[in-house]
Amino acid sequence: MTHFAAMLLLWSLLTTALAPAIAWAAPAGERPSQRPMVLCSTTQIADFARELAGDDLDVRCVLAPGADPHTYSPTPADAALAARAALCLQNGLHLEGSNWMASLARDAGKPVVTCAKAVVPLQMDYDGHAMPDPHAWFSPANAAAYVRTIRDAFLQLDPANAPAYAARADLYLQQLSVLDGWIRQQVGHIPPAQRILVTSHDAFNYFCRDYRFNAHNNYLSLAPIGWSTGGEVGGGMTPSRRAQVVASLKQSGTRAVFVETSVNPKLLREIADEAGVAIGGSLYSDSMGEAGSAGERYLGMMRENVLTIVRALTGE
Repeated sequence: MTHFAAMLLLWSLLTTALAPAIAWAAPAGERPSQRPMVLCSTTQIADFARELAGDDLDVRCVLAPGADPHTYSPTPADAALAARAALCLQNGLHLEGSNWMASLARDAGKPVVTCAKAVVPLQMDYDGHAMPDPHAWFSPANAAAYVRTIRDAFLQLDPANAPAYAARADLYLQQLSVLDGWIRQQVGHIPPAQRILVTSHDAFNYFCRDYRFNAHNNYLSLAPIGWSTGGEVGGGMTPSRRAQVVASLKQSGTRAVFVETSVNPKLLREIADEAGVAIGGSLYSDSMGEAGSAGERYLGMMRENVLTIVRALTGE
C-alpha cells in the first residue's frame, strides 16, 4: 500500500468514526456556537435562563415542550450535550424523576445548579411521607428566586458580561412582579366560593396558596394523582385520593376541572364525568408550550393558564 493510500484510508476511518460527533456539534446549516453553553433540564428553567443570557450564552434544554420531567429518561444525545456544557441547571426538589439531570451533570463532570434552592418548599404528606413540592415556579415570587439563582450562576460563569446579566435580571424581575399583580386582579373576578382548582396532578399547590384557591383544602390543589406522575413516593393515584376528589367536586359545586398539557387526560375526564362537571380547558403544567404557541414562554404560560381558569370558573 502506498503512503498516499494509507493516509487516505486513515482519513476515511477517522471521518467515519467522528461523523456523529461532527454532525451533533454542527448540524447542517448551523455554525458551532462559540458561546458558553448552558444545559437546562426543563422548559421553564430554559426560559428563565434565556431571558438572562441574551446573546451571550447558548442555552439548550433537555426536555421538549410537552415532555414530563417526572418520567423522563435521558438519552445518549442528552449525555453528549452535557459533555459540551459549561453549566447545567435543574429545578431540583425531585422534579427530575430519579434525579436524572444531576446524574447527567455528574457523569459529564460538569457543575449543576439547583434553581429552586432558594425557595422554601411546601411540604406535602403522602401516606405518611413528607415530600417537598417541586412545582415552585407556579408562584411568580418563587420564579423570581429561580431568576436570582440563575443570575448569580451566570455572573460566576461569565464575569466579563456580568453587567448585562444583572441588567436583564432586573428587567425580568420587574416583569414577574407585574405578572403577580395582574394575576391577583384577574383572579379577583372569581367569587371566593368558586375558587376551586382541580387538575390532573398536584402541580398547582403554590398557585393555590398564593391566589387563595381551594380554601376547603387548606389552599392546596386537588388532584387524583400526587405531586409526581412517575413511580416515586407521592406519585400515582390511590382509590382514596380519587374518592376525595370526586366528593370535593360534588360538594363544592365547582363549574369545571382542568386537564394538563403534560399529563394523560383520561383519568381526569373519567372523574369529571363521574362528578358531573365540565372540562374547563387545558393548563400548562410541568412543561411549557410548543414554539409559536401562546405558552412557549413562562409569562405567556402563566397568562394563558389564568385566563383559562377565570373563563371556566366564572362562565364568562
